[in-house]
Amino acid sequence: MGKGYGPGMDAADIALLETAPLVDIDALPDLLGWTLKPEGLCRDDTCVIVPNRSSIERDGKVDLAAVAGLLDRPVVVDETAQLVAIGASREQRRSAVNDLRAPDFQLPDLDGTWHALSDHRSKKRLLVAFSSW
Repeated sequence: MGKGYGPGMDAADIALLETAPLVDIDALPDLLGWTLKPEGLCRDDTCVIVPNRSSIERDGKVDLAAVAGLLDRPVVVDETAQLVAIGASREQRRSAVNDLRAPDFQLPDLDGTWHALSDHRSKKRLLVAFSSW
């Protein structure tokens, strides 16, 4: 089972689990655009302090769920599928709600052809989501 970072938690509540989604530190910039430096998680001129580096790092790997928590992004971990989904920042989510605009995304159709939401701007579309669970 994955773990998240929710209301009432702070960075000290994040702990590595044996089953946590770990990736190489060197892969972090390509995956999320952030780099783990001595001063914290950094992207361009912005750095987020990591109060306890051992809470996100172990043996040259970082816990993506813990990183998402420090960046104040929602995260879902499906360890069976080996999938980690990290959502947009709070500011981006708030802006999308206030502007009444969905963020762009891509999904495949039943034939495997990819379609982006932005391909259909100014057109009315119905998006049906379902699961086989």
